[in-house]
This record gives sequence, C-alpha cells and structure tokens, in this order.
Amino acid sequence: MGAGLLISVPFALWAWRVPLVRDPVFAVSGILYTIPSLALFAMLVPFTGLSTLTSEIGLVSYTLLILIRNIVVGLEGVPAEVREAANGMGYRPLARMIRIDFPLALPAVIAGIRIATVTTIGLVTVTAVIGQGGLGQLILEGLINDFKSPLLVGAVLSVLLAVIADISLSGLQRLATPWSQAEARA
Repeated sequence: MGAGLLISVPFALWAWRVPLVRDPVFAVSGILYTIPSLALFAMLVPFTGLSTLTSEIGLVSYTLLILIRNIVVGLEGVPAEVREAANGMGYRPLARMIRIDFPLALPAVIAGIRIATVTTIGLVTVTAVIGQGGLGQLILEGLINDFKSPLLVGAVLSVLLAVIADISLSGLQRLATPWSQAEARA
C-alpha cells in the first residue's frame, strides 16, 4: 500500500491539475487493473523471477486505479468557494493544497485506501502460486492435498485480516475527519 500511495499521489495530482493527462492516466491504471492476477504474475516471472518483487509489482499495480481515482475525486470534491476563499486569504497553491484541498479530500482518499487495502489482502493469497507463501500457501496446499484444515484456516485468516484492516482504516478515517461524521449525522 505504501508503494502504491507513493506512485499514486503524484499521478493523481498531475491528472487533477492537467485535465489533458487525466484520461491517459486513468486508462493506463485501468488497463493494469483489468489484467488477471495470474496472467500478470506469469508475464512478470521471466523478468523478475519467482520473487517478492514479482508479487510487489503485481499487487502495487492493482492499487493504482483505485487510489488515483479516489484522490482525484476527493480533490475535485473540494468546493470552488472554499478554494476562492483560501486564495483570497493569501494561500499560495502548495499551502492551499496542504492545508485546504487535501484535508477536505481526505474522506475520499481514505475510502480509496480502504478499498485498495482489502483488495490487496485478497490478491496477496494468489501470490502463493508463484511460491511467495503466506496465507495463500495454506489455501493452495489445502486445495492440492485435498486437506480441508489448512484451506479453511488460510481462508478464514485472510477474511479476518481484511475485515480487521477495513475496520482499522475506518477508525482512522473517523479520527482524521471528525467533521465528516458530524455532517453525516446532520
């Protein structure tokens, strides 16, 4: 997720600032997202081998579309009046981005992080096919050996991990954006 955010934020800002770039950025990230995970890993193996790098490239590429779109949507959701007021108060573009635009876009950004995190947890189990272990290895061994215990343990723990991550990020979102909860209740 960290690598996905490091890549997504600059591309999202670029797509938000330069409308001509938006469609190509969305198209490339969309194409990466539509490639089936096993096919992507198979295409990467000749170049990166059966390694953690292969898994990382695949998993990060699936986060890009979700994160870029949510960041752009969040930034576009900041009301024009708020930006005009910030400009009128003398905010320079970078200061406005850091103190006004990004905090107001935070609910959409964190929603994207939540979706990408849960998606990545689900996809990481597939990396067992290229020998990267983890909970996916339990699932794969259970399937191959027709042994239900590791299959069930791997599946339940994967689901539990995704649920815990989602609930934790939801709590983080509530802490980081207390004003959005007040608006939702009103």
